[in-house]
Amino acid sequence: MTQSFRIREARWPDELPLLRQVREAVFVIEQGVPLEMEWDEMDSVSTHLLAVDLNGVAIGTARLLPDGHIGRLAVLGEWRRHGVGRALLDTAIALANARGLAKVMLNAQTQALAFYERAGFHVSGPEFMEAGIPHIAMEKRLAP
Repeated sequence: MTQSFRIREARWPDELPLLRQVREAVFVIEQGVPLEMEWDEMDSVSTHLLAVDLNGVAIGTARLLPDGHIGRLAVLGEWRRHGVGRALLDTAIALANARGLAKVMLNAQTQALAFYERAGFHVSGPEFMEAGIPHIAMEKRLAP
């Protein structure tokens, strides 16, 4: 089966409209995260990843902060379970590894815990609430 999408770095802030299409559809509309919580000061210093279909339509996003935190991983509903989320995650991990970071961290929604465990992450903190959604801190050590 040929891959029907690709992952690339998004140019911030030029491609903000594409990132916005996905993040607001998933986090704000689908999950009820307040719009003012979705965009923060870390966006301007992060590396943004964009998953696009064969027509260049945005279908997924993720960001990598300078300290190795991975966040804002979102995939449009119709593209879930097609490997998009894993490809975004793997790309973020590879970028962190290329930068010489010792580990990557993230705050996983608890309903996605198994997804991140399959990628080699382990729980590193207690469950907490963020934007009304239960999360748990996770991390993954990177090869030196």
